[in-house]
Amino acid sequence: MKLNTYLADRLKEVLTEGKWVLGTNFKEQIFNLNWKQATQKIEDFNTIADITFHVHYYLAGVAQVLEGGSLDIRDKYSFDAPPIESEQDWRGLVNTFCNDSERFIRLVEDMTNEKLESSFVEPKYGIYARNIDMIIEHTYYHLGQILLIKKRIKDEN
Repeated sequence: MKLNTYLADRLKEVLTEGKWVLGTNFKEQIFNLNWKQATQKIEDFNTIADITFHVHYYLAGVAQVLEGGSLDIRDKYSFDAPPIESEQDWRGLVNTFCNDSERFIRLVEDMTNEKLESSFVEPKYGIYARNIDMIIEHTYYHLGQILLIKKRIKDEN
């Protein structure tokens, strides 16, 4: 299997269509939540809306690089989400997340092995393939958080 296909399949698994690793995926977990559930605060955890913004922030930032742009994202801004104050705000974030996830997957599918094995922006950031793999790992980490937060929300209601 080609590296781009392997990475794109793993992205689909965690972001949009998979059920093999956790029995679910990110899209499935956020799609049917309402804005009140998405913004419900559980102890000092981030909300599901905050986590969705955070994961999207990195997807969008790396996608910009894959499209030939600059690397403009910074960790310190990754939780600077605009407030979700309505169902419309939440639906906007969910739709943007889902659309940009699909775009990110297509960008990875279109990459050559040569590109995947080349330096990501600067050599200090490693290669493209490793950065894409980190997106996958990072998303799984936060998907696990969402699953736990949803259980807590269910227990409180």
